[in-house]
Amino acid sequence: MTLYLWFVFFLVMQLVHFLGTWKMYEAAGRKKWEAAIPVYNAIVLMKIIGRPTWWTILLFIPIINLIMFPVIWVETLRSFGKNTTADTLLGIFTCGLYIYYVNYTQKLEYVPNRSLHAQNKTADTLSSLLFAIIVATLVHTYIVQPYTIPTSSLEKSLLIGDFLFVSKVNYGPRVPMTTIALPMVHDSIPFIKQKSYEKWPQLPYLRLPAIEKIQRTDIVVFNWPMDTVYQFFDKSGRHVDKPVDKKSNYVKRCVGVPGDSLSIKDGFVFINGKQLALPERAKPQYSYEVALDGKTPIDFEYLTRELDITDFAGYKNPAARDTIIFSALTEVSAERLKNTPGITAVTRMISKGDDNSIFPHNGKGNMDNMGALYIPEAGKTVALNLQTLPYYKEIIRNYEANDLKVNGSEIRINGEIAKSYTFKQDYYWMMGDNRHNSEDSRYWGYVPENHIVGKPVFIWMSWDTNGKGFNKIRWDRVFSTVDGEGQPQSYFKYFLIILALFFVGDYFWKKRKENKA
Repeated sequence: MTLYLWFVFFLVMQLVHFLGTWKMYEAAGRKKWEAAIPVYNAIVLMKIIGRPTWWTILLFIPIINLIMFPVIWVETLRSFGKNTTADTLLGIFTCGLYIYYVNYTQKLEYVPNRSLHAQNKTADTLSSLLFAIIVATLVHTYIVQPYTIPTSSLEKSLLIGDFLFVSKVNYGPRVPMTTIALPMVHDSIPFIKQKSYEKWPQLPYLRLPAIEKIQRTDIVVFNWPMDTVYQFFDKSGRHVDKPVDKKSNYVKRCVGVPGDSLSIKDGFVFINGKQLALPERAKPQYSYEVALDGKTPIDFEYLTRELDITDFAGYKNPAARDTIIFSALTEVSAERLKNTPGITAVTRMISKGDDNSIFPHNGKGNMDNMGALYIPEAGKTVALNLQTLPYYKEIIRNYEANDLKVNGSEIRINGEIAKSYTFKQDYYWMMGDNRHNSEDSRYWGYVPENHIVGKPVFIWMSWDTNGKGFNKIRWDRVFSTVDGEGQPQSYFKYFLIILALFFVGDYFWKKRKENKA
């Protein structure tokens, strides 16, 4: 929906509210016109039902308002003596339309000083639970979101089984575009795996102010631009068209920001002609061929454990057993392998030839070698012709919602012949550190700004499925930061010390109060 359509929708909803409540406003000693003034009518309604004025804000926050509307319907009914369970259920399951029935057919007796406290334990529990859901949804949607690493594309920096906190405030909280959705779940309902949202209506893209911009080498969580899979791990081939904010979440490293000229040469990323310098914590990995002399015995189990090698692909020639392929080795590990007795050569594997699966799918380049391409920047204009169109076709047609048609050498955008195109938003280039085991921008291109979710900042738990007993938890990663200088370190012991001090202090504080009493 466009802003104009949302404005019309908003006015219609104000009319609906006015028609259903104006007699109630009068019965509560207010003027009936107060029920018709947008926003002001909500402020007045809070006074009528005896709730704080700041509740009005919650009515205009997407997703949160879905929780608040039923609360307001029930509170409104109770303010006019409709306290039964039947009244509550009718108010909720008619989506508030029961208020119309009360407004026009019942004698309205306003209860100005009704008790706002729960009348029984069940009601008190429900009230507390509802408040907790609202707070949790606010935090999850606009401040910080938990996230789990599902793949090895950022192996060494982030491991499979890392549980992260992803900050929404660093790059600016994105206001949900999908307005009807279950709180605190993504695209599907847990366990039953059914869609958790409705595609209509959709809010226009809006991002609140950020405290920083995305920088090169930042690790970023974003919605996978090309995602149409029914479920993230479903291999059945079923597809569904998802809204932007309900596409699957991916995490990669940003290697190109708006305005950059990016190329890849023999697996190394170059920005504006210079090789991209990665931070110390980044450990890019490549595939290597390791040649053996065939005589010296090698304890590969010990070697892979010692070098923390997680991707042992096997023998290149199983019959000869003279060459081993490692599909994810860091340069440091590769250098150490060269000094191992029995190993005669360690050679980094570089893709040759052209691969049609590589962006922009024109049969030029491969995962290790891509020609220079421009990372689009909002407001910048590029020349448009049959040679440049493959790079920007997805942007023009899908990400920026234009009608694109090509007839021979003629390109038309929204019916007009186009020789150039001006971008409406920024774009980024995302890649995994595990270069030969990562589905990233090399395959599907640019990541639009409106797909950005947030910045991983903290690992609160790390679970190793291959570990045993206490070693299932990677203790050295628990309570560690994602970014920072030097190698990551766990702050878990400091957390335990603070927690112990809190409980000890609380114990002595209570003992002191008891002694005074």
